[in-house]
Amino acid sequence: MVRRLAASIREYKKATILAPVFVTLEVIMEVIVPFLIGILLDNGVVSGNMDIILKIGAFLVAAAVLSMIFGVLSGKYAAEASAGYAKNLRKDIYNHVQKFSFFNIDKFSTASIITRLTTDVTNVQNAYQMIIRIAVRSPAMLMFSLGMAISINAKLSMVFLALVPFLGIGLYFIMTICYPVFQRVFDAYDKLNNVVQENLRGIRVVKSYVREKYEINKFENASQAIFKDFSKAEKIVVLDSPLIQFSTYACTITIAWFGANFIVANEMTTGQLVSLIAYTTRILMSLMSLSFVLVMIAISYASAERISQVLNEESDVYVSKNPVYQVKDGSITFKNVSFSYTNDENKLCLSDINIDIRSGETIGILGGTGSSKTTLVQLIPRLYDATSGELLVGGINVKEYDLQSLRDEVAMVLQKNVLFSGTIKENLRWGNKDASDEEIIRVAKLAQADGFISSFPDGYDTYLEQGGTNVSGGQRQRLCIARALLKKPKILILDDSTSAVDTKTDALIRKAFREEIPNTTKLIVAQRVASIEDADKIIVLDGGRVNAIGTHEELLKGNSIYQEVYNSQLKGGDFDYEE
Repeated sequence: MVRRLAASIREYKKATILAPVFVTLEVIMEVIVPFLIGILLDNGVVSGNMDIILKIGAFLVAAAVLSMIFGVLSGKYAAEASAGYAKNLRKDIYNHVQKFSFFNIDKFSTASIITRLTTDVTNVQNAYQMIIRIAVRSPAMLMFSLGMAISINAKLSMVFLALVPFLGIGLYFIMTICYPVFQRVFDAYDKLNNVVQENLRGIRVVKSYVREKYEINKFENASQAIFKDFSKAEKIVVLDSPLIQFSTYACTITIAWFGANFIVANEMTTGQLVSLIAYTTRILMSLMSLSFVLVMIAISYASAERISQVLNEESDVYVSKNPVYQVKDGSITFKNVSFSYTNDENKLCLSDINIDIRSGETIGILGGTGSSKTTLVQLIPRLYDATSGELLVGGINVKEYDLQSLRDEVAMVLQKNVLFSGTIKENLRWGNKDASDEEIIRVAKLAQADGFISSFPDGYDTYLEQGGTNVSGGQRQRLCIARALLKKPKILILDDSTSAVDTKTDALIRKAFREEIPNTTKLIVAQRVASIEDADKIIVLDGGRVNAIGTHEELLKGNSIYQEVYNSQLKGGDFDYEE
């Protein structure tokens, strides 16, 4: 885990090294000060020697100035290293998630990934800064101060050696109890973020069903869970402060008592006792700082594990070592294809799929809810990989293609139409970033979107809110179809993507497809028979298996499922515009 996270340091290695170097120099200057004060008292103040007072005073000023300079530099490089490391870590997580297949994404909720990119990375950033600064400063201060204390009076320094194990055991128990609590806290953060995200995304539904109080209760319950766990952890963590304070006072009183006896017995000077007490404070404060670092590490370790889970997740969509970069045509062949979301052959969503589609054909896909229509088409651009069997595009197994090359030739309009904040032009150019205004207008006309776009005051420069919430469902679908057409793909997949448009508009879109993109293979997943009855072939799915393949007329004569759907829609008055 440490090696995987350390890979994100990269260009900030120099700052990471310089920060502890300057911290060490700062500590050395600080440790010299009590020693110089002891000499100043014994040889200058007590004897009234002004030359020594001025000389040692000058050294004290120089040490203080150097300590300040080294402290500023260490803070500067520590901040640069930690902020840069966090930036790289977020970038690495985000980039790694982009490589995930749908199977990998399904393992992590959206809210959980957001928490890992924000809260968890911030915790690791804070811990990293402490590790390269305070975690270096505290041990260095402890060792140098202890060394100086021993050089002044070895007998009195034994007090520290007796104290360190006592503190170490106490801090160990505090950290051991706190760690699992912090793990629960970050899982609770995931739930809280999920509640917020779900509420904001579905705010219109919440308001239309007057469920604000219910959603508020959900939020309060999730927030209360975090409060309880964090309160419990903090109650345990705060024990380190009285533990350190007790040790500090006990140590100071002990040294002052025995030190006074040593002075009376002429075994120690006043200056040495003052220096020793100063070192006592530094040693115990360094232990307190170290305990604070350990608390932060305990918190960040739980976050680091969660980040590592994402970074160590390998995409199950592997890329061939010698990939094919050219998709010859839009032909598609399923050979004994089976698929399971859990990679368990006993829990298959698709079973023994055998389909042969020629390039340029229009294929309709019909089936009841849960018949795996969407799953079938998602295998073509490798959003998922088949559990068994072969899927060929252009006569080549999809696993042999370069992933980007394959997906550049397959355009999908998903069930859930997604638009991004920005203008209509910017959204459509997702299909082709270099498309001219003329090309954009052309595909918009094909998708029957030009009419409503032109009615907007700003036309194609109309700003869309996140998710396209300021346009209707049917308008979103047509914009997504136009975006897909702008790719000029060899294969176009429409996954129930005209469900929100009327049958007249649906028919006009299909007519435009036939006339304008005859060489593009078109797969239309639909609930309405009217949307696919003019297809070259219609595939009827039932329970994840191919029930029948044929034309509208053939299926109407010989397939009971198709007949049932057709008759139910006919009675419901769902007539096609062209009819």
